[in-house]
Amino acid sequence: MTDSSALDPEDRKIVTLARSARARNGVPEGAAVRDETGRTYVAGTVALESLKLSALRTAVAMAVASGAKSLEAAAVVTGSETVSDEDRAAVRDLGGPETPVLVAGPDGAVRVTVTAG
Repeated sequence: MTDSSALDPEDRKIVTLARSARARNGVPEGAAVRDETGRTYVAGTVALESLKLSALRTAVAMAVASGAKSLEAAAVVTGSETVSDEDRAAVRDLGGPETPVLVAGPDGAVRVTVTAG
């Protein structure tokens, strides 16, 4: 487990934003990504009959649609212990294999940090 208080303030910010998206929208996951300019993109799980996206893939899509060229970091707040390979692949496609993905529980405590690679 990672001590969330020891996180860089910008990483703590994206965890907080992801947690807020999850709570505000009542969805299973919330996510936030930070692009190369420091802009953040926040999303929750999308569960429509015709479209299903995890929160992290939605946040990456929002970054791409807004013109982001790269990612510095990503965070997901989830009840799961880790993120799927598909979620990591989306982060890797935009940010590269070394992009950190912070995985936090619903309480906002970071459980683990993995790379997108």
